[in-house]
Amino acid sequence: MNVEDRIVVYAPTGKDARLIAQVLARAGVDSVVCMRAGEVSERLKEGAGALLLVDEVLDHALLKGLAQYLGEQPTWSDLPVLVMSTRGLDSPDMRQTYLQLGNVTLLERPLQSVTLASAATSSLRARRRQYAMREIDRRKDEFLAMLAHELRNPLAPVSAASDLLKLPNLDRDRIRQTSEIISRQVKHMTGLIDDLLDVSRVSRGLVTLNMVALDARQIVTSAVEQARPLIDARRHRLTVRTAPSIAWIEGDQKRLVQILANVLNNAAKYTPEGGEIVIGMEVTEAQLTYTVSDNGIGMAPHVIGHIFDMFAQAERTSDRTQGGLGIGLALVKNLVQLHGGTVAAYSGGAGAGSRFEVSFPLAAPPASVTDTSSAAAGGAAPSRTVLVVDDNVDAAMMLGMFLELAGYSVQVVHDAKAALGIANAATHPIDACLLDIGLPDMDGNALARRLRGIDATAQSTLIAITGYGQENDRRKTREAGFDQHHVKPVDMQKLMDTLAALP
Repeated sequence: MNVEDRIVVYAPTGKDARLIAQVLARAGVDSVVCMRAGEVSERLKEGAGALLLVDEVLDHALLKGLAQYLGEQPTWSDLPVLVMSTRGLDSPDMRQTYLQLGNVTLLERPLQSVTLASAATSSLRARRRQYAMREIDRRKDEFLAMLAHELRNPLAPVSAASDLLKLPNLDRDRIRQTSEIISRQVKHMTGLIDDLLDVSRVSRGLVTLNMVALDARQIVTSAVEQARPLIDARRHRLTVRTAPSIAWIEGDQKRLVQILANVLNNAAKYTPEGGEIVIGMEVTEAQLTYTVSDNGIGMAPHVIGHIFDMFAQAERTSDRTQGGLGIGLALVKNLVQLHGGTVAAYSGGAGAGSRFEVSFPLAAPPASVTDTSSAAAGGAAPSRTVLVVDDNVDAAMMLGMFLELAGYSVQVVHDAKAALGIANAATHPIDACLLDIGLPDMDGNALARRLRGIDATAQSTLIAITGYGQENDRRKTREAGFDQHHVKPVDMQKLMDTLAALP
């Protein structure tokens, strides 16, 4: 029995208490019967949904004790009191008695069982709303304490920097460093405020979504890009598993990226440094599901039930060492629902990691993609093979997806050894190789020379994709056998023009 969802009954005359308890039980209402006046206050202090009395017990001693208890209720509480009475209900004495009891519902006897059951369930429904307000008040207080904590953190270095700038003879380097500190901390505070405003706009339905058909894999790539700084800062190992073929969903690109980035950031925050995070995609006939799992601190069952509520971060950690305002997952839930999707969280318990699943209905591809696919099927645009080599997983994946959407057959690897393996195993010529120069196991220029000595890539168009753009860098790539040199960030239109001109 949940003590906060029961009715405390005090009706010591004859069979009243037993009959009342039976009526309530048939209506599915739990009750506890008190046999003496002193027991009533004890049971109420344990927790109660309502108090049911008969008017015979309303003597001075009981009223004094009840008045003291009811007067000490917290601000959220207004205990419903049901009084079964045979007295003159509108007499001066009774009106004064009811004023002492506060939130009173009068039930004139004799009354039917259905009337008693209806009054009891209505009182409990109102009481549950009070308990819900108690929870909201608790979360509000915790949120305000957390907000003060989060704002004091950046304010401390800003205040210290301000004091430092007042010192005489501060050299230029110190001034620059101090200015950068202020800029970073102000940006952090601005982010906190933006989060608050964002969740407020979404929860009030003030957000307009730009709904278009989107490649679900691109959402993953953009979200990983946003979450990468925190993931790298905490030295996590991130594994990205996307579907082998394009899956389309209808939504607002900015908001869909925000959903996945928030879930990824949540995993990064609640996973001890050096942890494992996996983001993946699962596609069925009618639905696409993004999954984000980690081997972090996990969640107890009672936490999972509230993890998408506002300010739930306070429940994850009492010392708030992970930071944040606890509104990220609440925003996720609201945005997912706006897109007609669902979100769920799972965990094996404390220390067992967490798994989040975000599902959306699949959408039809946009007409432009359908037309392009039809043209390719008719033989107007034969498929070209492209090899992409870049140790930056996100950059390689993004470039690969872009080329696939343009109709190319793409293979993506992240080191020279894998690239050489593909070239040696190829049974047909590879039309183009897009190579990063700063690879971990072999310089891109050296890789280009090796590829020129392999049958499948001897005549390939070699394109350098690099962050180095000085004339000396361009000279080195020419000498290594590259046909083109593109500097990051790559001008995609120029790259497409280069590939379109392949022999």
